Amino acid sequence: MPDLILGNARIVLDDRILTGSVRVRDGRILDIDEGQSATGEDLDGDYLIPGLVELHTDHLETHYSPRPGVRWNTMSAIQAHDAQIASSGITTVFDCLRMGSDESSGFERGEMRRMADAIQTAQKEDRLRADHLLHLRCEVSAADVLQHVEDFGDDPAVRLVSLMDHAPGQRQFQTLDQYTLYYKIKRGLSDEAFAHFMKRRQDDAARYAAPHRRQLAAFCQARGITVASHDDATLEHVEEAIDYGVRLAEFPTGLDAADASHAAGMSVLMGAPNVVRGKSHSGNIAARDLAERGVLDVLSSDYVPLSLLHAPFVLSEEIEGMSLPRALAMVTSTPARTVGFEDRGRIAPGLRADLVRVRHTQGVPVVRAVWRQGQRVA
Repeated sequence: MPDLILGNARIVLDDRILTGSVRVRDGRILDIDEGQSATGEDLDGDYLIPGLVELHTDHLETHYSPRPGVRWNTMSAIQAHDAQIASSGITTVFDCLRMGSDESSGFERGEMRRMADAIQTAQKEDRLRADHLLHLRCEVSAADVLQHVEDFGDDPAVRLVSLMDHAPGQRQFQTLDQYTLYYKIKRGLSDEAFAHFMKRRQDDAARYAAPHRRQLAAFCQARGITVASHDDATLEHVEEAIDYGVRLAEFPTGLDAADASHAAGMSVLMGAPNVVRGKSHSGNIAARDLAERGVLDVLSSDYVPLSLLHAPFVLSEEIEGMSLPRALAMVTSTPARTVGFEDRGRIAPGLRADLVRVRHTQGVPVVRAVWRQGQRVA
């Protein structure tokens, strides 16, 4: 195939923005030239950035289970999810699959395995635009979490596992105000039903959380899987994460925990919707505060795919000293490096030609084209 040449672009490199062109051959970046180009596709001064790398998105669940109790056709759900992911500039996505359930939430054992099988089938059949990998979100206080994880054995698509505990009094729900809103008010539970539910969750956490956390960390270590710790709130949580070899600190709920995680060499991840909105939807710390402290490393779209592209532009405009290349690294090179990918996340010769053409207008970026390994996918 002839070379792909993308010219007259503002190319976002590691440390600067260069006006020039990128040449792609056989799915890889061949070279980068500065200056105007008379050949190839004219990007008309739009930004050319690396394809975004998404480590934590629950978005697939909203397509598979669009209403309580409703299960959509699995392949259709995956394709709808993939289309929105790719059109948001995401070329590598770690699809979150929930491990562990209780009497009011979660999926039955086998559902997530079937979802993973369908994702892999969709990739083999060339149905998908983005590169899909798996992120197992493990609820350590759930009695059945280990059984759910067993279904994934040595699946090479599993590249990330997060250890999370949403029991009352723990991490994200150290106080009961938000927990009551999530589980009592939104679900319409009576006082008696809520008290029973909360007692059950607390008992399960006391019984299962610590041993499950240890066993899951060992599972990952034996398979070379990156481990994430979710909602760390205290220095004790961070010390535990260090002991378990955690590389990704997801959504720390306190400044001390975020500072300590970053200082320990973990990549601190916060939600891109948090940046765009200017605050956490659950009442925890604002991602912008961490950016100003220099301890924000990775962003995740969480529940709004386009926020992953929107948030770096917000940070570069609103945080003093935050350049656009530095902000975009939070959604490209740093997440890629955190999970051991050295072949993507940057525009440099020899790397995968995962590229996104972006026009930034009226405060909101517009994705105008997406290439994965040099092939136009959106």
